[in-house]
Amino acid sequence: MTTLLQRDIQTWRDIGGLHTAEEIAHQPAIWRALAAILRDEQAGLAAFLGDALCNPAQRVILTGAGSSAYVGEIVVDTLNAAWPAQIRAIATTTLLTHHELYLEADAPTLLVSFARSGDSPESLAAVELLRQVVPGARFLNITCNADGKLARQGANDSNTYKLLMPAGSCDRGFAMTSSFTSMLLAALCVLGKDTDLQRLEALADLGEQALRDWSAPVADLGSQAVQRVVYLGSGPLEALAKEAALKILELTGGRVMAMANTPLGFRHGPKSAVTTESLVILLRSSKPLARQYEDDLLKELQRDSVAQRCLTVGIGGDLSANLAADAPAWPDAWLAPLWLLMAQQYALHQSALLQLRPDNPFAGGIVNRVVQGVTIYGHDQF
Repeated sequence: MTTLLQRDIQTWRDIGGLHTAEEIAHQPAIWRALAAILRDEQAGLAAFLGDALCNPAQRVILTGAGSSAYVGEIVVDTLNAAWPAQIRAIATTTLLTHHELYLEADAPTLLVSFARSGDSPESLAAVELLRQVVPGARFLNITCNADGKLARQGANDSNTYKLLMPAGSCDRGFAMTSSFTSMLLAALCVLGKDTDLQRLEALADLGEQALRDWSAPVADLGSQAVQRVVYLGSGPLEALAKEAALKILELTGGRVMAMANTPLGFRHGPKSAVTTESLVILLRSSKPLARQYEDDLLKELQRDSVAQRCLTVGIGGDLSANLAADAPAWPDAWLAPLWLLMAQQYALHQSALLQLRPDNPFAGGIVNRVVQGVTIYGHDQF
């Protein structure tokens, strides 16, 4: 019988988790498919972007809501350091309430929207907001759903470019998994500087290795009850920690509380959340300096002997992919999808442990796969 993430397929189907399990496991294949798409789109994207990123006056806003916002937060500093353009990550949920703090009518602006479904009201409203407030704004829509409103929006507009993620990336499960990592890697490849798509292929190889090596220990970890999970990451991995924490909250229906912070920031108050029923997971940086600070915190947590367990994921960690010789030198934003494979699996197994249905942990509709109930107000009404 075929085994998928330590359970047979029929078992996943019976407990309502097959979509999520499949979507976690097929990510390396999705990344390879993404590389093929980007090769085909290379000329069109180059023509659309032109030399905008070389212009210090150019503003680039990476936007999305929820997990899609964290995509922008993970990649933003790596991209901003590579170009003269001013690149920022601002969630749609912030743009809609305080646009005057971020938008200027006469500043050349590119809005890069990340969206799994492309039907979230905030995503659509953010595009319309920029059309009204910033004449001449341009739009790069990175989305997983060809039938979504965002993908159809601006179809005949030369100021809009639609970049569709591979088929299969539009997750059927509640939680964003393959949609998240495909959009993250697309942003690094499309907006990065001198990015070699061979790195994407190499990452897929590492992803397959990580899935093989980690599935058993992560399933074992996920079979143990816990009340709180703390994810820690520095630099771009702080935003990854937020996404990892969100996965636990979503897939356990909020029954396991989760939080995210940086290893250095954790001591400044948040560490008080650690109890004997807490799991602390540190997402290891590729940067040696950052790892020195991480090691200090790990030693401190071990001396405290309060947390139920402390686990490290990444370079030199308890769970570490069989990294190629040059992989440790990769920026943390590029390694983030690898470390997220662990967090996604762990959240899935915790959901199963709590006898929820991982593909839809909120059967009552309190929280929805595509956000509902949002009223959009005109920016000029107040």
